[in-house]
Amino acid sequence: MDIVADGPTLVLSGDFDVRSTPEARDAIYHHLAGHDEVVLDLTEVGAVDLTALRLLAVATLVATRDGHHLMLRGCGPSVRRMLHLSRLRAVVELEREVVGA
Repeated sequence: MDIVADGPTLVLSGDFDVRSTPEARDAIYHHLAGHDEVVLDLTEVGAVDLTALRLLAVATLVATRDGHHLMLRGCGPSVRRMLHLSRLRAVVELEREVVGA
């Protein structure tokens, strides 16, 4: 997995799974320490597992508790499906997609 910081946005690419969760956790919490509003761009994430989704849910709760805001962007169908099946969709915030005219 690759993680690139772009201002308040963290762009993740590759497979987001148990192997990459420690690296992602460190990047997310480090980024939250420096920004009140953080966006995780998952557009280039090919696969996600339950461990990664739990990390996103816990990071969202911690961010809210600490007065920060964490939002997910670019969640593809597989990520959305896993969020729905795991019932973690109720915990994380997804950026609204703009529908073209």
